[in-house]
Amino acid sequence: MARSTNNGSRPRLRIAIPSDGAMYEPTLAFLARAGMPIDRPSPRRYVAGVPAVNGVEVILQRARDITAQVEQGNADVGFVGYGDDQERRVEAGQGVLLLKDLGFGRCELVVAVPDAWVDVESMADLADLAVEFRESGRELRIVTKAPRLAQRFLFQNGVNYFSLPQVSGTLEAAPSMGYADIIIDLTATGASLRENRLKRLRDGTVLESEGCLIGNRDALRSKPEVLEAAREVLERIEARRQADAYCRVTANVEGASEEAVAARVLERPEAAGLQGPTVARVFTSGAGSWYAVTAFIERDRLSMVVDYLRAIGGVSVTVSQADYVFGQKSAAYHDLLANLGRG
Repeated sequence: MARSTNNGSRPRLRIAIPSDGAMYEPTLAFLARAGMPIDRPSPRRYVAGVPAVNGVEVILQRARDITAQVEQGNADVGFVGYGDDQERRVEAGQGVLLLKDLGFGRCELVVAVPDAWVDVESMADLADLAVEFRESGRELRIVTKAPRLAQRFLFQNGVNYFSLPQVSGTLEAAPSMGYADIIIDLTATGASLRENRLKRLRDGTVLESEGCLIGNRDALRSKPEVLEAAREVLERIEARRQADAYCRVTANVEGASEEAVAARVLERPEAAGLQGPTVARVFTSGAGSWYAVTAFIERDRLSMVVDYLRAIGGVSVTVSQADYVFGQKSAAYHDLLANLGRG
């Protein structure tokens, strides 16, 4: 049975977001920054809305279940940690990566060994130790919540003799409590590893992870309303992220004409902005001819541009943040269509 939105109609798009863990609050904050705040009437409600985009329903799921929910078509798209998705995705399944590296939930899946293992600093050292363990009649015990990624990485680095015992709860204490020899776990700052007297191997990064957006290939390919709603969400996110890199600069510059002022601004390409400056007459009761110059410029060049505008006589220089910067076409949506064989 199809779920319904608050007005009784079937949602155009169903989005899964984490209901728990480290990804919950950052996902909500990310969507709010993109102009799509979640309307969740109660913390006990696991279905919410997105008033800014018509016909979108949000379902809150455990973070580790989101990839499966999208693969199975219970959600059309979902926000999930890239590491979680790569661990749980079905090879040649219905999952498709829509946007990667969304800028929140940053962490790394790493190999960590006890500090006391002074001779083990690299994966090559660990491979040698695994052989020594094997020859002494035991296997290297490694605990992880990402066994598929861990196993693949270990084999790729020549660590061929090990076991992966199952352990629930936090992993950092497992070596000191004797449940394991080493761990492969997610870390954001490394503080928990240090507190438990563990160290990362210098080449032991299995995967770098951030929040990402995934989708169900079949739903996006076969349901026009799902694809159209997904386009709206993708474009809002893309435009908001692009806006983070730019700011709007306006200055009043005295000159003989709009063309003359524009020519002076264009002498410094950085001050011209995305498509060139907008120059408009300022009507003033004072003497002289003044023109307002406005341009969208790269944020990391702001000081340089402000100094240049001052140098050509600019006054009343103001800077503001754009909410969105939409391009002529959406690169994310174009990539999605290509992935669906419709590009």
